[in-house]
Amino acid sequence: MDPRKPILWVHEEALGPANPALQDYPNAPGLFVFDDAWIQDQAISRKRIGFLYESALSLPLTLRRGDVAAEVLRFAQRHGADAVISSTAVDPRLQRIAAAIDRELPLWMLDPDPFVDLPKPPRLGRFSRYWREAEAVVWKGF
Repeated sequence: MDPRKPILWVHEEALGPANPALQDYPNAPGLFVFDDAWIQDQAISRKRIGFLYESALSLPLTLRRGDVAAEVLRFAQRHGADAVISSTAVDPRLQRIAAAIDRELPLWMLDPDPFVDLPKPPRLGRFSRYWREAEAVVWKGF
């Protein structure tokens, strides 16, 4: 059964207008949370934070910072939500956050269209490593 009053959790893997949650539920309140622990633990650069901020500003989202699962659940409670909708994440950190949310409130994960179909799963880490694998596949279509 579809949720009647969901909120959207938009994370950094799908921070754009092609996010399936934003497309399928355009009138639902959406949230992006800057994960303080991740930013500090991974020494995320100001440039990357700025990119995330500018990307989030271009979407109909509320911005917060702090513990992602706690902020999402507070946002859901504030809106009287019966579920959280997001896009499927590859990053294990985002998967753990999703599991924490799902323990408290039903979480629906929608599969985004991949940027590129790779013959094997991408290696997470640095974008340059991913791009070395993806570039040939991307340009093959041109």
